[in-house]
Amino acid sequence: MKTSSHRMPPRLGPSTLLALSLLTPLAQPARAAEPIQPREKIELFNGRDFTGWYLFTPGGDPTNTWSIRNGVIHCTGRPAGYIRTVDAYCDYKLTVEWRFLNPGNTGVLLHMSGPDQVWPRSIEAQGMYGNQGDFWVIGGTDFKEHRGRKERRVPKQGPSHEKPVGEWNTYEIICKGDTIRVYVNGHLVNQATECTVTSGHICIQSEGSEFEVRRVTLEPLE
Repeated sequence: MKTSSHRMPPRLGPSTLLALSLLTPLAQPARAAEPIQPREKIELFNGRDFTGWYLFTPGGDPTNTWSIRNGVIHCTGRPAGYIRTVDAYCDYKLTVEWRFLNPGNTGVLLHMSGPDQVWPRSIEAQGMYGNQGDFWVIGGTDFKEHRGRKERRVPKQGPSHEKPVGEWNTYEIICKGDTIRVYVNGHLVNQATECTVTSGHICIQSEGSEFEVRRVTLEPLE
């Protein structure tokens, strides 16, 4: 009788299984076919791990850029990249509470679609210190207030309403149909209408600066 040449795979020890479990959130997740319209409040950040997020940091280990410390997301800012929601969304109110540890740069990418790359197709709600509320078009997106401009930026309307470095800011973004409104600490600072994109993933950028995020929440529109 011929014996089989196949061997049973080696049994994995506890340390190996733990290492594999930590790598799981970094794997490329399947994307939902249709955007989700929130019907109830959704905490996108659970305070413990990156469940529901995909970490994109080309050319390096994302865990060297993104980590969770004492229930808060910490970003070193290097290299450039982002975390994005696994699911795509439409028609929602997004609230992000964040703070800089030094004056710097980040942003929230809205209605992101297409391949993951450092500057994916999206509309950016700027997060740079002193400029929160500016809009930037990326990858061919557009909206009424930008058309005719030579640069990709549409500055915020009026003065900055940001708090000093080290204090928490509340960034509220309302996406309704083809309109986006941005509020900084309760003040409406910018609006984009007739947007060419109306749904997609939500990203928080790593863009050269150290910052923290303690809340990322979606709510249905009233």
